[in-house]
Amino acid sequence: MKYDIKLIIYPEGDKREIQHNLMINQLVDLNGYPVNLPLTSAKKIVYRVYKKTTAENRNEDVTSYHLEQLFIEELSELV
Repeated sequence: MKYDIKLIIYPEGDKREIQHNLMINQLVDLNGYPVNLPLTSAKKIVYRVYKKTTAENRNEDVTSYHLEQLFIEELSELV
């Protein structure tokens, strides 16, 4: 049996397992769920998926989504 593992990797290097796929340039919240636009406020923690990597091991496929945090100036444009 082969496991399919999906991880989000925060800018600080912390990792968290998620159950869904993401796309490059997709905006996500702190838990890795897609954000609905327009935002209700610019005072939120929002990340952008900037890189996707995959690694295949004997019993598992690991897909990692690397995140970068958006600045308030960028969030203000999405309100």
